Amino acid sequence: MKIHQAINLEDIRQLAKNRLPKVAFDFIDGGVDDERGLARNRQAFDQFHLIPRYLVDVSKRHQNVQLLGQNYSSPVGISPMGLASLFRLGADSMMAHAAVQHNVPYVMSGSSNHAIETVAKLAPNHVWFQLYCVSDQTINEHLVGRALKAQVKNLVLTVDVPVNSNRERNRRNGFTRPFKFTPSIVLQGLTHPSWMLDFIRSGGVPMMQNWQPYAKPGASADEVSDLFGKITPSPVSNWATLENIRKWWPNKLLVKGILHPDDAKQAVSMGADAIIISNHGARQLDVAPSPLQMLPAIRAAIPHTPIVLDSGIRRGSDVIIALCLGANFCMFGRPIMFGAAAGGAVGIDTTLRIIQAEVDRIMGQIGCPNLSQLGPHYLMNQSSTL
Repeated sequence: MKIHQAINLEDIRQLAKNRLPKVAFDFIDGGVDDERGLARNRQAFDQFHLIPRYLVDVSKRHQNVQLLGQNYSSPVGISPMGLASLFRLGADSMMAHAAVQHNVPYVMSGSSNHAIETVAKLAPNHVWFQLYCVSDQTINEHLVGRALKAQVKNLVLTVDVPVNSNRERNRRNGFTRPFKFTPSIVLQGLTHPSWMLDFIRSGGVPMMQNWQPYAKPGASADEVSDLFGKITPSPVSNWATLENIRKWWPNKLLVKGILHPDDAKQAVSMGADAIIISNHGARQLDVAPSPLQMLPAIRAAIPHTPIVLDSGIRRGSDVIIALCLGANFCMFGRPIMFGAAAGGAVGIDTTLRIIQAEVDRIMGQIGCPNLSQLGPHYLMNQSSTL
């Protein structure tokens, strides 16, 4: 199967699996510990049914949405994903181009390979920047200043990585720091020549350009990666950290990784313009609830603040369910990274087209011509009846 033959996101995942060596595919696909969180993120959507309403004119359907003062053509954006060039050379820039083409936001990862200054020029109205804080406030302030100078409009402070998680697939595969080419990894590369060619063309492990200024002059990509691994995560980050970020950042500020209603209220009270409910794609705390499970309680806690739901989105129906429960917008990461790995720019475009087509189709099937009409009246929990 070729990328243009993919009809759903699972097809694209399988294409990525075919192209990538196991060590690379598992980095994207895996969770932590027993990976129950991955299953929980999906099972949460299975708890709901969409109740169709018929005899409604759905000949014209509109899935455009406004978020933080900007109009987008679809309610699904691109989540931050690190080390993108390891899976497809130039993927950070490809995602920025796709965001412009589809008029959706792209959150550039704090552990990206391209620099924020480079990517922001490609998509000045669509690139947001994810900030991973370190214990050195000078670096934090400098990163914020760089994003501001690059004319980024929205900053995403990610708070759900206080310590490193136990990503067992990575450990078994040898995907750890410092990274070493074991005979098994070399063999995987040789049996996946398309990926191996990209890897060689990039000069090996791709540079994390956003962190290059904080390493010693002339530091190699491995040395910069090691630096990033030493100074992140930041277990000392606290509410004062958010307070500092809010003082340094004059534009829209989103806080990503919130799962508790009280944390959402606290973040908003300290100046957060929006909340991204996320469990980091089930890559941090395996026993954490799914974002969808926490969405109603967080919406009740912050009734007037924009909420973005991240983690677990795989179908257009998932997006509709989240919006019915009170989300204003959704984002997904793994499907986009699989699209990049499977087909580069074409793969990313295909992934976005598939999810947007599914959203449109579901809107027509449930009798909802405009997203603004969605609400709990379209939902039924499978454990209840009308």
